[in-house]
Amino acid sequence: MAQLRIRGVYPAAPTPLTPDLTPDPAILAAHCRGLIEAGCDGISVLGTTGEANSFSVQERMALLEGLVEAGIPASRLVPGTGCAALTDTVALTRHAVGLGVAAVLMLPPFYYKDVTVEGLEASYQAVIDRVGDPRLRILLYHIPPVAHVPIPFELIERLLARHAETVVGIKDSSGQPQHILDLATRFPGFSVFAGADPLLLPLMKAGGAGAITAISNLVPSDVVTIHRRFDDPAVTAEVEEAHSRLTALRALMQERPQIAAIKEELARRTGEDAWSRLRPPLRPLSGMERESLFEALGGLLP
Repeated sequence: MAQLRIRGVYPAAPTPLTPDLTPDPAILAAHCRGLIEAGCDGISVLGTTGEANSFSVQERMALLEGLVEAGIPASRLVPGTGCAALTDTVALTRHAVGLGVAAVLMLPPFYYKDVTVEGLEASYQAVIDRVGDPRLRILLYHIPPVAHVPIPFELIERLLARHAETVVGIKDSSGQPQHILDLATRFPGFSVFAGADPLLLPLMKAGGAGAITAISNLVPSDVVTIHRRFDDPAVTAEVEEAHSRLTALRALMQERPQIAAIKEELARRTGEDAWSRLRPPLRPLSGMERESLFEALGGLLP
């Protein structure tokens, strides 16, 4: 298999908020430090779980700068930078690359539907040209259930033909097991990341790069175990146990508003109210929903 440019476990971090619903970099930095200490390779911030599209370009830049100022190495960060507007994507990407991030996670422009492969290619080409920095590394973000604009194989082929040093991987949040396995086998050397925790184990066996997932905020050691030891016969039982727990946790969270549920569990663990807050239109869990969540988690978490 060709050498992957980037690989590892990068939890898709939620964004804690102050009482006026401004992102709180200090609390997020503490969370990032804990994930790194648990063995994660880095953190993906300002993605879907991080409510990125609820924040302005300036807020997103300030949060990223705040993390770096708080001592989180930029080289450990994979921020989301894809926006509906080309110029916003360019500004966020240029800023992130200037800080020295490991890569950026880039949604396609997601407002207009039924766009062509040529249109998507032109959009990514324009970002690459306008950023104009050889340090730029892009992970494409395939999440059609949310963005409604997929990343087709033809687009990947076109981008790799011209920008193999820049477009280095993809996060697949399609929820389709065969699709993510096809990506790993069709594009050797292309870093394919699971966006759903239950798909990490089969993806690693197929040559995948790792995970950028929400549940790994809660059980990072399980995700790290699968990523690093999936093919070690000495710990097969341990890997299978971690896989089973991730699958059960994912199912439990999908029965609820997932972002709110993950943030409530982080609030319970840390005592920080900042985790319980979401920016509208997203809403926090009700008291009854919280009680139900904590009761269910009690039977799953180690």
